[in-house]
Amino acid sequence: MRRGSILQLILIGVGAGAIATAVAIFVPWLPTPASRQAGRIDFVYWFATVISLFIFAVVAAILIYAVINFRVKDPMDFSDGPPVHGHTTIEIIWTVVPAILVTAISVVSAIVLAQNSHAGSNPLVVRVFGQQFTWTFQYPNGKIFPILRLPIDRGVELEVTAKDVIHSFWVPQFGQKQDAVPGQVNSLVITPDRLGTYPVICTELCGLGHALMRSEAIVMKKADWNSWYRGTSQPAPQPSGGAGVSAGAAIFTQYGCVACHTFTPIPAATGKVGPSLDNLKASAAKAGQQLQDFIKQSIVDPNAYIAPGYQPNVMPQTFGSTIPRNQLDLLVEYLAQNTK
Repeated sequence: MRRGSILQLILIGVGAGAIATAVAIFVPWLPTPASRQAGRIDFVYWFATVISLFIFAVVAAILIYAVINFRVKDPMDFSDGPPVHGHTTIEIIWTVVPAILVTAISVVSAIVLAQNSHAGSNPLVVRVFGQQFTWTFQYPNGKIFPILRLPIDRGVELEVTAKDVIHSFWVPQFGQKQDAVPGQVNSLVITPDRLGTYPVICTELCGLGHALMRSEAIVMKKADWNSWYRGTSQPAPQPSGGAGVSAGAAIFTQYGCVACHTFTPIPAATGKVGPSLDNLKASAAKAGQQLQDFIKQSIVDPNAYIAPGYQPNVMPQTFGSTIPRNQLDLLVEYLAQNTK
């Protein structure tokens, strides 16, 4: 091969590699990692990407060089080219080199996988429950919250399960996701290393309100998290007067009602999957029931009365068994007191 041909191949390869590298670097393909596990996963991604960019540059250089220099001069010439015997050395190279690269990717991936499954000696264990269409998080003190709060730089083991259908827990910035399966507990290890608030998303189609099944994961400073956690261990206020209203709103949010219903007293409740709860007195009158009886029946047996314009079998029919009786009574009272 002439020196000019080699130089041409190199220039084409460098150009193709530069374009591909620019696309890889300047397009934000991945979210900013917020956990050690995500950082390791990103390393594997870029390790494989660098190898792929090199191979792409080589292949593109040879392909473009061949198209430019060996194209048919006569467009009507359909004859075969001269027979060429294989090059044993080249064949050995393009077999051995890819085998080495694939092995390297496999080894790096295996190491990262092993590291990402290790939560450390004293992990914070949080149970994660998926339920149409909400996430709830139970801490070691038994308290349940609709938002996941985690201390920075501490290993966390999430025990992920579901109460009704299959869901999938995913925080993009944490780099991993895990299926939530009824009757099965799947573990997910996270070590947050960046302060901030990140979305919790369901990535398994779970019903009409699937797209609204969102929550938040808040990574806090250790001192702030410890203070918050100690506060959650204090006895809850008695459900009377203003505390009852506060408890009812918390229950409404905890069980994901905000995802499917609009309810003016709670700004976050803007869902359109189910009917608005702002005019429950009129709905109860149409159903021929007392207000509180109507509200309770609508929660535990949602198909008993279907609001005009809505379909049956959309609202989960499990709330009668999953919401404790005292919380259900608080929720009913809260809705009755704040609706029109």
